[in-house]
Amino acid sequence: MSTPEKTRYTAEELAEFKKIILEKLEEAEKEYHRLKESLNELVSAAEDQYRTGEYMGSEYSEKLQLERLLQHNLKYIDALKRALIRIENGTYGICKVTGKLIPKERLLAVPVAETIVEVKEKRPK
Repeated sequence: MSTPEKTRYTAEELAEFKKIILEKLEEAEKEYHRLKESLNELVSAAEDQYRTGEYMGSEYSEKLQLERLLQHNLKYIDALKRALIRIENGTYGICKVTGKLIPKERLLAVPVAETIVEVKEKRPK
């Protein structure tokens, strides 16, 4: 007789995932503040240079790069917060497309994963 396929993670497993996600969220929020501070410093320096006629185009390029990093970071923070909500709802680790349990190894590598690898690979890039 075969054992039934596991459909949800246990409360202990969810607590383990929650701890990992909270750590990653703290790191991501620190990184966000660091990037935001760097961007503010860059904008301030660029304004000073512009006023003195020493404006360099490289600052503009760096500003765009920092803005992209900030956007990416915000998306990651949002994904981590959604993962915490799924943990509270008891739906964390369940593929939103197939309803199958996402392997623990995948969730440890990508805690914000919402689908199994097979679904992710089939999606257009």
